[in-house]
Amino acid sequence: MSNTVEAGTIVGGPVNNDTVNTTQVQTSRKGFCSVRHGLALILHLCNLSISTQQMNMSIALPVMVNNTALPSSPNASTERPPTDSQDNWNETLNESKAVAAVYDWSPEIQGIILSSLNYGSFLAPIPSSYMAEVFGTRYLSGTCMFITSVLALFTPLAADTGVTVLIVLRVIQGIVQVVLLTSQYSIWARWAPPQERSQLITIAVAGSVLGCFIIFIVGGYLCQTIGWPYVFYIFGGIGCVCSFLWFAVIYDDPVNHPFISTREKEYIVCSLAQEGSPPGWSLPIKAMIKSLPLWSILIFYFSDFWHFFVQTSYLPTFITSVFQANIRDSGILSALPFASACICVVPGGLLADFLLSRKVLRLSTIRKLFTAIGVLLPAVLFTSVFWLRSSFSTAIAFLTISSAFKSFAQSGALVNFMDIAPRYKIERLEDNFSPKQKRTPEPRGVKTDSHNRTCIQTSRR
Repeated sequence: MSNTVEAGTIVGGPVNNDTVNTTQVQTSRKGFCSVRHGLALILHLCNLSISTQQMNMSIALPVMVNNTALPSSPNASTERPPTDSQDNWNETLNESKAVAAVYDWSPEIQGIILSSLNYGSFLAPIPSSYMAEVFGTRYLSGTCMFITSVLALFTPLAADTGVTVLIVLRVIQGIVQVVLLTSQYSIWARWAPPQERSQLITIAVAGSVLGCFIIFIVGGYLCQTIGWPYVFYIFGGIGCVCSFLWFAVIYDDPVNHPFISTREKEYIVCSLAQEGSPPGWSLPIKAMIKSLPLWSILIFYFSDFWHFFVQTSYLPTFITSVFQANIRDSGILSALPFASACICVVPGGLLADFLLSRKVLRLSTIRKLFTAIGVLLPAVLFTSVFWLRSSFSTAIAFLTISSAFKSFAQSGALVNFMDIAPRYKIERLEDNFSPKQKRTPEPRGVKTDSHNRTCIQTSRR
């Protein structure tokens, strides 16, 4: 699946592999106090906020409508959670109606409301990278973060205005969120050294998983105590704070960051230079269409996000209807799979980078292995839940273990596109990373190794 450039090649000529690799290992050991890991933590918080905004409707919708009587089914569970679930559910509805408005929405309308977040997001990722080039990832993603947070604050007002207004608001919110989630990867094209790519991206992506865990844990309690509108007010407000934090801390590349050390800046640029850089802004459409690795990644993304959105949107409803759990217990039980995923996703990235840095496995083998673990085992466990509805504890255990294994895919196909198609940024970073060194004009088509020697000197410091 992976189609990477050999690490021994750099723009301008070959370098000493031993010196560069030694420096990468030494620098990566100190990396958790680095600026690049600080950026990963900021992205972690922003992804956490976006995830809570994507999930808040799934938590709030059961108490936003007044026709959520639980149906009786001959296939209903024979094993129940250790609570008086039906009584607690009725109590939850009564308390929610007392503190917030409810609406007469049919199940069909509820399904449209839940899925409207994805209506406009199918084509949004395509122009997001070019928009990041034109406006800058810092300004594009930060603006999108602020817009989606403000829309979250206005969600209760939109629901009071009418279901059509609510659906339109969620469609716009979904488009903005997709642009934010996809354009942020342009940052890692400039900031993530190849041998730290898995851990940096998984640290950032772990925020989405942690956000699902938090909203499931807290959302039901908020709906039951102070009313469902505060689910949107609180997490929308957190998103606004994250957007201001984004503008204050995030920069498009290490060259322009005001607080990064010279050593770390040169290390990042030299590491990225080993991958090479395609010239200009041309997009190889024909080569992309014929690329089997690209198609395999696209198919994986489709199936992975389908599974993710089905789980996040309908898992609370599944637990509520099948196991007769109230809104609070449903949120806690729905959070367990995401807790296991949050625990495993970052160690998975660290393990992938360890195997790569120690040359235990090739990069393509690592990506394929982690993808297989993150796809095959969860598919078997998740599908088996259908036949385990009579056993509450076993079904929840299967869902939890399934999400733990699924997190390994974050270090597989979900990172692999950064391996086969790093963004066309490396040349610009090379031109600017050493302001003290001026390069004389060269004849067209001729390259010197001045930058090459600088990287080697940096690796020997």
